[in-house]
Amino acid sequence: MSGQLPEALDTVAALLGRLPGVGKRSALRLAFHLLERPREEAVQLADALSALHGAVGYCTRCGHLSTGELCEICLDPRRDRHTLCVVETVPDLLAIEATGEFGGLYHVLHGVLSPLRGVGPGQLRLASLVDRVGSGGFSEVILATSISVEGEATAAYVQRLIHRTPQLMLSRIASGVPQGSDLEFIDQGTLGRALRARQTL
Repeated sequence: MSGQLPEALDTVAALLGRLPGVGKRSALRLAFHLLERPREEAVQLADALSALHGAVGYCTRCGHLSTGELCEICLDPRRDRHTLCVVETVPDLLAIEATGEFGGLYHVLHGVLSPLRGVGPGQLRLASLVDRVGSGGFSEVILATSISVEGEATAAYVQRLIHRTPQLMLSRIASGVPQGSDLEFIDQGTLGRALRARQTL
């Protein structure tokens, strides 16, 4: 940032610039906006950010966001407990939920296999997935990783990990999702159709 800015403003702009999708100019505009707002709003934002990590964690069962040990989806008795949808990230889970097409449970991997970025099986929630599926109770596991090279590689790896039984169907979301697309950016109609047209593996 420019050395002509007051240090406090420069620091805020630099921190905002670390956020995904926020460039230097956007970060500076946001910093100026915060400066022009009433002090009370800045304090509220600071307090909310300070409390964020203490108030929100991850569900110990599925990996979704949670304020307790288990998330609302895992605790909901109305969910179909025989179908499990495996997704890469929490935004992917939220995108699928928004379609209204799926009423089962989830498992969030928190990433995809990416050797070039140093992401291997040990960095993903794969062991807990194998444990969940191995404990029985699921009749279908849907692999809803992104339709990208890394997403396909992750889906293939999960397919090899999961012990297949006659009672368990393994399916993959249909390729109506464009190649190279992240699920969180796909419109609800396309994502819903892809879920309905999932294919057995």
